[in-house]
Amino acid sequence: MTEVANAFWRERAPLILASKSSARAALLKQTRIPFIVEATEIDERAAEAPLRQSGAGAREIGAHLARSKAQAVSAQHPEHIVLGADQTLELGDRMFTKPADRDEGLEQLRALSAQEHALHSAICVVRAGEILLEASETARMQMRPLSDAFLAAYAEAAGAALTASVGAYQVEGLGIHLFESIAGDHSTILGLPLIPLLAFLRRNGSLLD
Repeated sequence: MTEVANAFWRERAPLILASKSSARAALLKQTRIPFIVEATEIDERAAEAPLRQSGAGAREIGAHLARSKAQAVSAQHPEHIVLGADQTLELGDRMFTKPADRDEGLEQLRALSAQEHALHSAICVVRAGEILLEASETARMQMRPLSDAFLAAYAEAAGAALTASVGAYQVEGLGIHLFESIAGDHSTILGLPLIPLLAFLRRNGSLLD
């Protein structure tokens, strides 16, 4: 176990972020909590299939995936606090996942055009296989009407980023051009709701209060 020295962090070992998301890592880095990234390969579509069949909503599915990621990594590193996270997008009764290619990304944006959708960001904190925290926050995103000309230009400029996240956008980049209004915490929109996470870590004694 690698010991860490930090004015805020009270644990001997760094936190493990069980996510490959660069946006989540950047958010966590801003808190100055020492962490390492160790994502596990989970077939998310296979993991969520039974829940979809049972009629589970996007928020519940996101929570299930965050839990699965955290528990899988915790099994390998029981001495660490492990943070799993997942984000789902909900438009009415439809749940969106990361688009497979450019055409699917554009199809998603056409569906979201001029509509309000919900971004559900779930986190799960686990140590030694025990779930210590599960939380989910929601942001409401009102997209402006998108013309075919704009969508073509956006897809060309975004490139690979078009398929990097649910909804085919990143509001911290070019995706901000898509919106009329946004209601929600910034960290929730980026996929890692920090307010409930930090509050728990203080209660748990992992962070200086």
